[in-house]
Amino acid sequence: MKTKLHIFKVVANHLSFTKAAEQLYISQPAVSKTIKNLEETYKITLFSRKRNSIELTNEGKSFLIYTNRILDIHTEMENQFLHQKTMVPDLINFGVSTTIANNIIPKVVAKFRIQFPKTYFEIISKNSEDIEELILNQTLDFGITEGKNTHPKLQFKKFIKDEIVLVTNAKNNSFKNGVISKEILQELPIIGREMGSGTRDIIYDVLHDFSIKRLNNVVTLNSTEAIKNYLYYSDNYAFISIHAISEDLINNKLKIIDIKEFAIERWFYFVSRTGYQSNVMSYFEQFIKSNYNF
Repeated sequence: MKTKLHIFKVVANHLSFTKAAEQLYISQPAVSKTIKNLEETYKITLFSRKRNSIELTNEGKSFLIYTNRILDIHTEMENQFLHQKTMVPDLINFGVSTTIANNIIPKVVAKFRIQFPKTYFEIISKNSEDIEELILNQTLDFGITEGKNTHPKLQFKKFIKDEIVLVTNAKNNSFKNGVISKEILQELPIIGREMGSGTRDIIYDVLHDFSIKRLNNVVTLNSTEAIKNYLYYSDNYAFISIHAISEDLINNKLKIIDIKEFAIERWFYFVSRTGYQSNVMSYFEQFIKSNYNF
């Protein structure tokens, strides 16, 4: 079962049977057979097939959340019983943007300190623009941001792919089929992020690409957690990272509204000054990659 779930996860990451087969060094029919087997076993449809692409269904997105949890437990077991402990520094200091700080880093750091309890962490959490500025002025040596991979004085290495989805209160029945058009999107009351937020920048870049000139932004808040807490008591809408709402989907507090022919995808990046090298940075990057299921 672990192997089947891992194959599903790779397909979900690439949204391509071909790319998944290439990464896994197995045949594409073997990948397709595994996905079909999972769908038959759990009586769900994991992917919607289009002419030249596939997408995760809502069931598939929920299934991915459970898959991550199961693979996470396998990783913990392997780290605990199979992997030899390595010499690590006494202090690791870095910066992270707020979405990553709230939803990804706490779990990784907690795992790290289970294995290496003598290592201390100093983690600065700000929006992406501020973290990158702290790296540029050498207050920080490295970080993880929702950056655009464009600054010439910074080097960016891909960490994990993210999707920013439109969400609302699970009890909001305005769109019973869970799908809207881009035209309707522009009329919805939207709760947005502050200037300098990496999430905000990505959203507006993609909106521009789709020739969407405006959103009906009714409230601006400075964190994803604040936006989610607002939505718990409102029928408004917000664009939020899929990584930030896994528990809310499981607990039926928020739900995703799909937008026809529209998607917002991005990467989270490891960021450091161009040319900067550090054994601490390299070691911790590798630990994060091997201990966060993506």
